[in-house]
Amino acid sequence: KRAFLIEASRAFGTGHHETTSGCLAMLDGLTDAAFANVIDIGTGTGLLAFAAAHLWPEAAVMGTDIDPVSIEVTQENADLNGVAGIDLVVADGTLDDAIVARAPYDLVIANILAGPLVSMAPEIASIADAGATIVLAGLLETQRAGVVAAYEACGCSLEAVDRRGDWSVLRLRAGATRFVADGPFDPKGRDGWALDI
Repeated sequence: KRAFLIEASRAFGTGHHETTSGCLAMLDGLTDAAFANVIDIGTGTGLLAFAAAHLWPEAAVMGTDIDPVSIEVTQENADLNGVAGIDLVVADGTLDDAIVARAPYDLVIANILAGPLVSMAPEIASIADAGATIVLAGLLETQRAGVVAAYEACGCSLEAVDRRGDWSVLRLRAGATRFVADGPFDPKGRDGWALDI
């Protein structure tokens, strides 16, 4: 077990919310697995990226967020907790050369909202290695079917659900063949993401 001191200050994610605590529990349940290349999309305060770095110390870990302030807060928290070696990137989803260049990832974590999770399904599936583990959170149980359907359309399959109150954390397995999108990603329509519409 490892305790982290997390100052949320200007970013979301202290570990107390059901989505974050559920992700931590889901990751903790994967400790028998070996991961070499991990990405935490929408890292917020960096907590899930830190947990991944602790659980798989030999892995390359990247944390990304669309909000530059979140990346600043994550770096501050990394310094505060003595966490080194996590690459931090300001990015809209996976739309950044640094993210694409390091793909494929064998563990993808995305604790954001149902709207972006659905919209980004092809992006996330395309950076995931064949058979990769994908952990998704930030969705209500009532939104689960829509999120799962979006990833099933990209060759992923649902393996586990951790329901915590109204919230659900999902663990999916990427397809046996790496997903290739049939067209360019279109980031339009992301303006409403903060409202989860």
